[in-house]
Amino acid sequence: MYQLGLIGYPIKHSLSPWIHEQFLKKANLSGRYTLFEIGPNESFAQVMEELKRKELDGFNVTVPYKQTIIPYLDEIDTEAESIGAVNTVLNDNGRWIGYNTDGKGYLRALENKFPKLLADKTNKILILGAGGAARGIYYALTASDFEYVDIANRTIESASHIAKLKMGKTKTEILSLIEAENKVKEYDIFIQTSSVGMNPNHEDTIISVNDIKKTSIVSDIVYQPIDTAILRQARSVGAAVHFGHTMLIYQAQYAFEIWTGKRVSIGSMDKELQLILEGR
Repeated sequence: MYQLGLIGYPIKHSLSPWIHEQFLKKANLSGRYTLFEIGPNESFAQVMEELKRKELDGFNVTVPYKQTIIPYLDEIDTEAESIGAVNTVLNDNGRWIGYNTDGKGYLRALENKFPKLLADKTNKILILGAGGAARGIYYALTASDFEYVDIANRTIESASHIAKLKMGKTKTEILSLIEAENKVKEYDIFIQTSSVGMNPNHEDTIISVNDIKKTSIVSDIVYQPIDTAILRQARSVGAAVHFGHTMLIYQAQYAFEIWTGKRVSIGSMDKELQLILEGR
């Protein structure tokens, strides 16, 4: 009987219970996925003591605790340590081990939609934004040996910090958003990692992609709404698009593997989750 969960705030409307309940069914495992919302006025240390006593097999960590959790871990995975954030914790015989599944989960989602994509390491990639998600995705892309991964952000300093995570021989240029918009024809893949375009500001775009190549792919990790303004803009010029809710599922798939040792198939879960998010 697997005891799993999620800590964060606010998380009452989290989709993680639905996702992991589907995984448990697919893996023929018994278990429960519980939300542990930790409000800003609660003692984080006290809640961690309580979680230790509950002997969870593992739990996810979401904002604002992806860094707060680190001092409470007994061990941290190399990737999570480099990224500086943990979103998955495994209970290994009483020892808490921290992982970050965001970057690898994102790449899995992208590879599922565009199977030939990861085979061509010369594709030129532009990451938009320089927050926590950008850190995980940049690390995963450079660890996968993509040759060109540039980062564009409103503040150059934040983007420069992410570039220090570089693995392998990846070349990275740091751009302002204006510079990036003027160079959109150069890129094959755009990855929008900021909160720009999220409800209620669903008409906002971080840059214009009206001048991109028709052969380009535009991916947005925002999933509320699913069909963001930047994706609609990309489709209007004939480019391919990649929806953000799939990252949710694939990073959860990787976390589930860490906890159970089983890799379950996603099947039609991405379509089912899309219907849930669209309220259908």
